[in-house]
Amino acid sequence: MGEHYTARLLRLIPDGASLYPGYVVVVLCDVEMGWMVNYRRARVAGGTYFFTVTLRDRRASTLVDHIDALRDALRKTRLQRPFTIDAMVVLPEHLHAVWTLPAGDADYSGRWRMCKSLFTRHVARCRMQPVGAGQSVWQSRFWEHVIRDDVDFARHVDYIHYNPVKHGLVTRTVDWPWSSFHRFVRHGLLPGDWASGEGFGE
Repeated sequence: MGEHYTARLLRLIPDGASLYPGYVVVVLCDVEMGWMVNYRRARVAGGTYFFTVTLRDRRASTLVDHIDALRDALRKTRLQRPFTIDAMVVLPEHLHAVWTLPAGDADYSGRWRMCKSLFTRHVARCRMQPVGAGQSVWQSRFWEHVIRDDVDFARHVDYIHYNPVKHGLVTRTVDWPWSSFHRFVRHGLLPGDWASGEGFGE
């Protein structure tokens, strides 16, 4: 890992896309317990962000049960409101992602709102239930962090790719199918046995 990994990882993002001064933590949360405090979101036009987005039911497996619908929701959202998915992992009841927005654009909330709405409508159709106020399968808020530099970018991408192992879903990173880790391997940015059996901090 170290500097060599960071240098190779930069090929995935536009020049300067993550080079923002300062570090902004905009929400305090415990993802495992599912609570969040009130906060004011930080917005950097054209910024790169780390997100955690969670289902209302932390016991559900809806995201992987309907993975094609989630992919379709992201695809439709990106067609209307372009952004780059730099890294992403989908777990049964939450997901982590790093996005880069277009220059001059800071509306990640609108993009998540559209994606979550499309996915909720799909799930409602499958369950033959109407979609009404308060019936979203998602928690109403999400966690975001402005990526401050290339080291911060690499650290959050590592966290994303190791997350299925962290949660005990697999013992090797490569064994979790719903992860951008496989794209990194195809592009020669990571070896297929990366982080197998290793531990990563929060």
